[in-house]
Amino acid sequence: MNPGPVEEAGQTARSFIEALRQQPATLALIIANISLLVFIFYALAKGAEFRDQSLKNQFELMRETSLLLSKCVVPN
Repeated sequence: MNPGPVEEAGQTARSFIEALRQQPATLALIIANISLLVFIFYALAKGAEFRDQSLKNQFELMRETSLLLSKCVVPN
């Protein structure tokens, strides 16, 4: 009788874990790569948040400067 997909997936997972048990450096590299991806995602998200806030501050400063300069103009 042919094994089902669940049994095949289980056998594949067991052989994958057995291979990682024999080579712990590979497991360490996998963990390092995953943590690097998480860090890059976090850094890019925080960078985008900072740029958004910086743009908002810059537009607010330009608006306030324009208002201040419009009050300083002396009519002829």
